[in-house]
Amino acid sequence: MLCDPCSVTPADPFPTPVAAADRTRLRVEIGLVMAITVGQSALYAVLALVKRLLDSTPLSQQSAQLNQPMSAEVIWDVIYRVLDVAFDLALVGIVLYLLWEPGRNALRRLGLDFTRFGGDLSRGLLLLAAIGIPGLALYAGGRALGVTVTVQASAGIEAWTVPLLILSALRAGLIEEVVVIGYLGDRLSRLGWGSWRIIIAAALLRGAYHAYQGFGSIVGNVAMGIVFGWCYRRWGRLMPLVVAHALIDTIAFVGYPLAASLWPGVF
Repeated sequence: MLCDPCSVTPADPFPTPVAAADRTRLRVEIGLVMAITVGQSALYAVLALVKRLLDSTPLSQQSAQLNQPMSAEVIWDVIYRVLDVAFDLALVGIVLYLLWEPGRNALRRLGLDFTRFGGDLSRGLLLLAAIGIPGLALYAGGRALGVTVTVQASAGIEAWTVPLLILSALRAGLIEEVVVIGYLGDRLSRLGWGSWRIIIAAALLRGAYHAYQGFGSIVGNVAMGIVFGWCYRRWGRLMPLVVAHALIDTIAFVGYPLAASLWPGVF
């Protein structure tokens, strides 16, 4: 069970609907935010999957490369990667700014602070176990069935790349959980959507922007989105989700390539 039965049940993180006159503005805002964040990623990912399916090479023999070098020279690669993360985090800042209301701290309202970090860390580790292990099984199953591409999480592991990969993992956790869970949960609720409708819609969006990896990743990320959405509805805090997501990606970006380089016969 992922919830602490001894903790106080938080307030519902999904606010009440706004007046009908304000809903058009909200719909425009949602469209613009999606166009520059995960909605754009989802469209490109779905198109990438369609292109892969039309390719003569079977899906199981194709690969997707994450965290590719941005320059052949180390110093410029570091500079470009840090800037890339910084600009992506600026999008998170824009979303938080849109959620900020007079007298209501957006970070505190989303549960994206360090006031309960011990409990958030514990819950994040529980989510890591609940999502990470089945996720590996789904990936392996998708590879075995030929419906998932080979995902290369990083081009290689060197001492100077480790902090950059961890930074990329944190970037992914913040963008996806703040935008998909926190922002969309708030805005769709204000449009009158119910909790489960929001959770399912956000989970499908999460699956869509991972479509370039194949069908196994779509299923795995939709399942992850449902669990994360339910936990946010139950706990009222984003921090455990960000912790879990960042740890999952850190293991994928750093842990697996490092293990593969140390024990190539095993991995």
